[in-house]
Amino acid sequence: MPKEKTTRKGGKERVQRRKKDPNAPKRGLSAYMFFANDNREKVREENPGISFGQVGKMLGDKWKALSDSERRPYDDKAAADKKRYDAEKAAYQASAEEEEEESS
Repeated sequence: MPKEKTTRKGGKERVQRRKKDPNAPKRGLSAYMFFANDNREKVREENPGISFGQVGKMLGDKWKALSDSERRPYDDKAAADKKRYDAEKAAYQASAEEEEEESS
């Protein structure tokens, strides 16, 4: 017996997201992302013709195999980038509050 087609007429309204401000600061990169950016080209050179997904898998496997001492430089870069983001975010929010006060 075929299923009946149903429509959602009485359901919840979809909530529209606010547009992201293009002037907002970019999020800080994680330690893994710094590692991946440094090693992506090496993986591609070692494995020509590799697909995008396979590159990600190989990078993930290499990341898991790193010791704590090998991860430390990437953790330090991530911590520095987090500080940069926090500072930029605080300045951005302060300027947004000033603009809001001026407009009211």
